[in-house]
Amino acid sequence: MKKLEIQGFKLIGISLKTKTTNENGQSAIDCGRLWQKFETENYANNIPGKVGNEIVAVYHDYDGDYTHPFSYFIGCKVSSNAAAPAGMDSLFIPKGNYQKFIAKGIIPACIGNTWKEIWNTDINRAYQFDFEIYDDRSKDWNNAEVDIFISLK
Repeated sequence: MKKLEIQGFKLIGISLKTKTTNENGQSAIDCGRLWQKFETENYANNIPGKVGNEIVAVYHDYDGDYTHPFSYFIGCKVSSNAAAPAGMDSLFIPKGNYQKFIAKGIIPACIGNTWKEIWNTDINRAYQFDFEIYDDRSKDWNNAEVDIFISLK
C-alpha cells in the first residue's frame, strides 16, 4: 500500500447503463458483462486520442460506501481534447490523493480478493473515483498484476 497524489486525466470508454451493487455478488456479474462487451466489441482499438494502451476500470458516483450502489466505467486514457464517439462515454478523473494497492495472481480472483482486503482496511476513503489499471503486467490473466487506486479524503 502506497499513498500518492495523482494528476487528473480523461478517459473514453463505456459505462454500465445503471448502477450496480456489491450485494449478492451483483457487481461481479454486471462488471464482468461490461468487460466482455469491451473486449468482444474491440472498444480499446476504437477509442480516439489514446495516450497509451492501459485499460482503466473506474468505480464512481457512489451512493454511500462500498455497500451501496455505484457506477462503473471501462476505458482508456485520452488527450484532453479527445471527444467520445457515438456509443461511448467520457469520464474525467480529477487530481487527488490515492492509496495504491496491487492485486497479484489469477484474474478475476486476485481483483476480488484485493477489494475484500481494501474493504477491511481503515483507510479514510473518499468514495469519489476508485480505479484499476490494466497494463502489460496484466496481460497474462493466470499471473497478473493490477494496480488499484483508492481515493482518499
